[in-house]
Order: sequence, then C-alpha cells, then structure tokens
Amino acid sequence: MRLFPKEIDFFEIFDKTSLNITKAASLMVDLMESFDNLDARAKEIHEIEQDSDMLTHDIMKKLNKTFITPIDREDLYTLASRMDDVIDLIWAVVDRIAVFKIRKSTPEAIAMSKDLLTTTEVMHKAIKKLKEKNYAHVQEFCIEINRLENRIDRGFRDALGRLFDDVKDPVLIIKWKEVYEHLEDASDRCEDVANVLEAIVLKYA
Repeated sequence: MRLFPKEIDFFEIFDKTSLNITKAASLMVDLMESFDNLDARAKEIHEIEQDSDMLTHDIMKKLNKTFITPIDREDLYTLASRMDDVIDLIWAVVDRIAVFKIRKSTPEAIAMSKDLLTTTEVMHKAIKKLKEKNYAHVQEFCIEINRLENRIDRGFRDALGRLFDDVKDPVLIIKWKEVYEHLEDASDRCEDVANVLEAIVLKYA
C-alpha cells in the first residue's frame, strides 16, 4: 500500500522543495564566505525561492482537489507552509545583504549560515525517510534538527553580543542585527518542520 496515490505524491513535491532549500542554503554559505558578485548570487537564490513557491502552490492545489488524504490535510498544509518559510527566510537574508549594501561578512554570519545549511541537509534526509516510511530515522533526524537549532540559537546570541561590543557604526549594527535575526528565524522554521514530521510519525508509525 502506498502512502499516497501515485498521481498525488505529495512527498515527491516535498522532496523537491527540501532539495531547493538545501541548494539555496548552500549558495548562501558561498555568498557569506566570498562576498563577491552579490547581485548575481542573490538573483540565483531568488530564482530557487520562486521555484519553491510554485511547488508550494502545487501542493495547495492538489490538497484542494483531494477529498480524502491518508495523512491529515492540516499536517500536509503546515509542512508545506513551514518549508516555504525556511526558503523565504534564506532569500530574505541574501536580499537584506544586497539591499543594505553590506560589503564584508562576519565570522558569526558564516558560522550560522553553515549550521543552517547542515540543518537543511538533515531536513532533506528526514523528508526522504518519511516518504520511505522509515519512521525511526525520521525521528533521529528530527532530534538532530532540534540540536542544530539550539546551536544556531546560541550562535545568534553570541553574534549579537559581539556586534554590540565591537561595531561602532549604529547603522551597521541595525543591518547585521536584521540579517542575524533572519538566519535565526530560518533555523526556527526548520525546527517547526521537524515538529510537524514528528507529529506525522506519531500518528502513522
């Protein structure tokens, strides 16, 4: 028995979306490390974000056309929404850097971006295991996402502390504070995805 009918394979779309999120996070790390060609890099990430928006719309359209879903409709809707939030926030990080015309990265931004990339990679693995109905591994990956969220949260607090201690330009403080907040928010939304996945596992394991 398949989890979903062949013609409405929601988790195939989720898999594509999570792969897009990982690609966008990887490009963001590249940007943070090199800090060159900002406009071109931002455009590339925006295109991935737009593609993910289309995938999210596809999920919503299929949900509206499906009378009965083997997994709760609300869980599918929430999972799609939280995953969309993750890539929206990754795009927001890059967009703010471009709009604010920030010209130099920080060690904290690089570290948080790398941790977020790792988080998205684990999330992608969890989505794949859910499609396979390998629920034990889904739970393991969700625990790892929670651990990484705590790590990024600590990194966020440390980054703010260093920002206010070391940077004298108040405008630059405001700019970087917003970038850090978007990175931390993206991590929170990854944890939300993990919570939805765990809820699904508890219902159907």
